[in-house]
Amino acid sequence: MTLIQLKYAITVAGEHSLNEAAKKLFISQPSLSAAIHSLENEIGFELFNRSKSGITLTTAGAEFIGYARSVMEQYEILDAKYISQINVKKRFSVSMQHYTFAVNAFVELVKQYGMDEYEFEVHETKTHEIIDNVKNRKSELGILYLNDYNRAVLMKIFSESGLYFTPLFECGIYVYIWKGHPLADHEEIALEELEEYPCLGFSQGEQNSFYFAEEVMSTYQYKRFIRASDRATLLNLMVGLNGFTLCSGIICENLNGSDYRAVKLKSNEKMTIGYIARKDSVLSLIGEKYLQEIAKYQEANHNGEEN
Repeated sequence: MTLIQLKYAITVAGEHSLNEAAKKLFISQPSLSAAIHSLENEIGFELFNRSKSGITLTTAGAEFIGYARSVMEQYEILDAKYISQINVKKRFSVSMQHYTFAVNAFVELVKQYGMDEYEFEVHETKTHEIIDNVKNRKSELGILYLNDYNRAVLMKIFSESGLYFTPLFECGIYVYIWKGHPLADHEEIALEELEEYPCLGFSQGEQNSFYFAEEVMSTYQYKRFIRASDRATLLNLMVGLNGFTLCSGIICENLNGSDYRAVKLKSNEKMTIGYIARKDSVLSLIGEKYLQEIAKYQEANHNGEEN
């Protein structure tokens, strides 16, 4: 196995086509195909599913490419520092549930790097994709929550995926609504008061298990429940239908605007916000800086204002 083979495999995975990858690598398609087959023979399994419609990664291939990217990134850093002696582009990727404070922390992180060369990624996505992204090294960190209901199941999945979970802070449960909602001026809201309004949640795709739900109290029998695939749609439903969702209570007006507020739910239930990372990796300096930005929300007040 060589660095050239890893580079070839990573390029094919990115282009989803041997022809396009060959063009990008400035080699012939037969030479690239032979190199990939040689690598597959050496590691003992196929990296790609090949069909008329293109090339996709196998399950084992996706994991392999994750490791390959990590190796190539480390090599590029070593080459830039000790051989080429040039500045290397800083890279960082994080996946998260739909938390405005996590996005805002990402914004603050990017600001710190100013005019430096960097390539950052942020994925606000489904719970199972957060786990897969960190497992397969697409993201260095994953931001999500645990509570008494999902903890045992998710911790088992983390362990089986070679991941560990680190708590960042614990918070109560809040009702997130728009300021024109009939209950918006309440100091606290009971679940019973919300029965006539639709509960809003983020779709988890094929993984719509209660354990993967982003909203706590996911097993509660709501009279009306609507799933949305993105934050903008969910916010529009809040205004148009007087919908609500349950959240940590930490909101950032600079991202969502000032038309929404978080009201304490009458419940003793808690949620633990934390991050997942790979057991076989050491956090990068950029990853540590991002977590420092997240930690600033630990003391955030829960009255619907940004801390």
